[in-house]
Amino acid sequence: MHIGLIGLGRMGANMRDRLRSAGIEVTGYDRNPEVSDVASCADLVAALTGSPRVVWVMVPAGGPTESVVTELAGLLSSGDILIDGGNTNYEDDIRRSATLSESGLLYVDAGVSGGVWGKTNGYGLMVGGPDETIEALMPIFDALRPEGPREEGFVHAGPVGAGHYAKMIHNGVEYGLMQAYAEGYEILAARNDLISDVDAVVTAWQRGTVVRSWLLDLLILALDEDPELENIRGYVADSGEGRWTVQEAIELAVPAPVISAALFARFDSRQEDSPAMKAVAALRQQFGGHATKPAADG
Repeated sequence: MHIGLIGLGRMGANMRDRLRSAGIEVTGYDRNPEVSDVASCADLVAALTGSPRVVWVMVPAGGPTESVVTELAGLLSSGDILIDGGNTNYEDDIRRSATLSESGLLYVDAGVSGGVWGKTNGYGLMVGGPDETIEALMPIFDALRPEGPREEGFVHAGPVGAGHYAKMIHNGVEYGLMQAYAEGYEILAARNDLISDVDAVVTAWQRGTVVRSWLLDLLILALDEDPELENIRGYVADSGEGRWTVQEAIELAVPAPVISAALFARFDSRQEDSPAMKAVAALRQQFGGHATKPAADG
């Protein structure tokens, strides 16, 4: 099987490696010629063999994705498949799918979780699209997902839009979990008269407790690298999906106090430094390779 992959950043390059190691032929394009296999999107489409041609777009959501999808619409042919693996708003997926279908192009939205660790551990995948299209793409999804039962790392969530909708809610939940760990860390650190080693306490939670998780493991890794989190500023960005989750909760009249509070805490982090937000910033860097602000920055 041959796939085109556009966007070879932190996740895209690792996805290319994982796909190739599974025997999937990949032609990649990136604006950075040092990592790109071809010189342009047009060259990528021309290099693809077989039918239908499949192109996976892995660039930042919004304008960059819109631009690439528009360009590909003029290069691909009826029956070809375009997959958007970025953090796109599900409403944009539904709109794009309708527009592309007028030219006979098939569209799939794929929510991808796993960050910079996905190359080794596999990626959690939440996809949306027609049954027959998803079935045709299963060799690709199976190569990317974690080892083990398919249903534990992959879901065909529904029609176009469902994949990114599921990923949106996933990220909202992630906000709440990260904030809870961070606040627990700050409370422990505040009682230095009683708790002599915060790292040791959090490490002890890794086995046998109900709060053990991969996020907890990553917090411990961050503390091992910087025990007092002195080298990181407690400034935490948000990629948009937490906001969309809160907006969706409002539209559906579903109470979401934890996710909402976690989102607002990120806003607060941009006004005043705090140990809790340092912990959240460190977690985002650990699992996703997201940029942080040095402690010396204003």
